[in-house]
Amino acid sequence: MQKITTALNSIKIDVICSMSSHHVVRDKQEPALIIANGEACSFELLGQLLEWSPFVLVLDGALDRVLELNIKIDAVLGDFDSTDHIAEKVKHLGPVQIIHTPNQEFTDLQKGIEFLLNEGHAAANIVWATGRRADHNFNNIATLPIYAEHINLMLVDDYSRVYLLPKQFKKWYPQNTKISLIPVTISHGVITENLAFNLNNETLEFPNRSGNSNYVLADGFVAITYQSGHLLMMECWD
Repeated sequence: MQKITTALNSIKIDVICSMSSHHVVRDKQEPALIIANGEACSFELLGQLLEWSPFVLVLDGALDRVLELNIKIDAVLGDFDSTDHIAEKVKHLGPVQIIHTPNQEFTDLQKGIEFLLNEGHAAANIVWATGRRADHNFNNIATLPIYAEHINLMLVDDYSRVYLLPKQFKKWYPQNTKISLIPVTISHGVITENLAFNLNNETLEFPNRSGNSNYVLADGFVAITYQSGHLLMMECWD
């Protein structure tokens, strides 16, 4: 928890106006949306996520691309040189928060997550966080378990959903759904049901052994339990 507190203390918020709502969803009861600065997803996927997001936070590297889409945002976060310049860019959108985060010890994604935590959000979807740079891909995925006890996070693109599994997990899937279980960095006592290659109280350890490229055996529920460590679920499609 120390790392989270340290980063939150480094955030300076320049409030331009208070937040405005997008839809009839209740504030903070649906996942917020973070738009990062990786490869853009399809507009269809982005639209689906925006429809039910009570709060949209844009990381500053993506701001110009987001503005080109003419979508409503609630906040922009980053280490920008001039908040006045950012305020000018977003003034036509109405109420927008500008969150100045100059601390270079943390990624913008970490600072964005911690800002949402500080605002009382319980969950967030993250888009535009994969593709383009491999180092950003790796760091963005590795960020998820840092916040395991604090906020539910899902990283979404056009080909996959990535999220941290609770110790007991059960979900319905159609047959042949591709699933990968990636430990961070070691997970003990992994048990699965209804996968083509089931695990029976086994250990996964990255990079030596992971549950990559498994798939659902039959229409129905997949059950996964594990005793310790962190385990990432990757639901994938081509």
